[in-house]
Amino acid sequence: MSGHLASLGAAAGEIDTVVVATPDIQGRLVGRRVPVAGFDYACADGVGVSTCIYGWDVTQSVDLLAAGTLPYTGMHTGMGDLFIRPDLSTLRQASWLQRSAICLADAFEPDGSPTPIGPRNLLRTQIERLRAAGFTASVGTELEYYMYEGEPRALFERDYRDLQPVTFRSSDYLISAGDELDGFLGELRRVMAAADVPIEAGQIEWGLGQIENTIVHDEPMKMADRHVLYKLAVRQLAARSGRTASFMAKPMDGVPGSSCHIHLSLRALDGRPVFWSPDEPHHIAPALRHAVAGALTHAPELMAWYAPTVNSYRRIRSQDAAGWGQTWGIDHRFTSVRVVGHSASSMRLEFRLPGADTNPYLAIAALLASVLDGIERRLDPGPPETGNPYERPAGEIPQHLGQAVARFAASDWNRSMFGGGTVEHYATIGEFEWDQALSAVTDWERRRYFDTI
Repeated sequence: MSGHLASLGAAAGEIDTVVVATPDIQGRLVGRRVPVAGFDYACADGVGVSTCIYGWDVTQSVDLLAAGTLPYTGMHTGMGDLFIRPDLSTLRQASWLQRSAICLADAFEPDGSPTPIGPRNLLRTQIERLRAAGFTASVGTELEYYMYEGEPRALFERDYRDLQPVTFRSSDYLISAGDELDGFLGELRRVMAAADVPIEAGQIEWGLGQIENTIVHDEPMKMADRHVLYKLAVRQLAARSGRTASFMAKPMDGVPGSSCHIHLSLRALDGRPVFWSPDEPHHIAPALRHAVAGALTHAPELMAWYAPTVNSYRRIRSQDAAGWGQTWGIDHRFTSVRVVGHSASSMRLEFRLPGADTNPYLAIAALLASVLDGIERRLDPGPPETGNPYERPAGEIPQHLGQAVARFAASDWNRSMFGGGTVEHYATIGEFEWDQALSAVTDWERRRYFDTI
């Protein structure tokens, strides 16, 4: 038995496998399974994986790697190894699996330097910048998804047609609808608690088959880790119950999108909340106003991370509480930043633009960098929204992935925050995704034009 696994207590004697995993470009966990006997070696040396893990598009298309447009990896580089080194603070039971633990890992180059494009490394850099400026952050994500009857392979084989959602009428907050799914939802809560991913609260949402759970907030890296583990477990438990979970931002026409609202509060290094002021209107401290302004100022050039797929913009362009434009409001659910809280410890901003398809490491890193810039430059967000923001244009917020990637790639600020090589890498993958969409013939096109034009 690995000495490291002894920290899991009595359950460690029942574990024979450790999943060593790191987030890929899309925020999915990739890695390898290591027998318990070899875990100490994995901790010392890291686990070798091909650099292709940071070159795949969402479908793992060979075309992108063969194109030679990614300087970091591809057939032109030989796709050698990088090493993912377990972060032992993340070691826990993989409670949705049998006889398994899971440990999240950081990506390193063969020379021992951090892989610059690795999502955990990008987030860690922004956490360190925030601390150097005198702040720590607490982050929470609200994550929605849809669930449909039928196992993933069955839905794939019928091309995702005739989907049957697990609820048959709008049931926002209705307890009765949650009762009907309590077998799945109860198991999910128990499994997540055992994996140190505590669920704060959950509900059935308004969309047919739509579910939301709020994960207990924590420091940024721990929150991002909880987020990806939660998604992994939801998929596995849904499949085990004969269902399929989808974290698409908008899986069907005529349904509300699925969000990943990011709640963020800051404290000074002495623990003092900095977003609360007893003397200001609505108790909003100047630092919170500056943070809101930073988030809104940089949102247009960071949408390629907040909304990384073609489908993301079906939600962004809707009027179903996805945020709209560079707007903010006080407890206003139709603005892009909602300020909420009734005490020093609860005062926070809620960033509402990201969807359920976002990579949490990238989205949180982008938000941290933005709010710190707003605070340091004392940016002003203007007056809060008091009406319906949908009555005005979206302004600078990109309305499709092509626009978002172009803004992302052209941003000097992005390059200064995340590195020019990182921006080029993620922009290239985004451009490939947009090009694939422009080249595809869709069902909408056939329905609209097949025998009418």
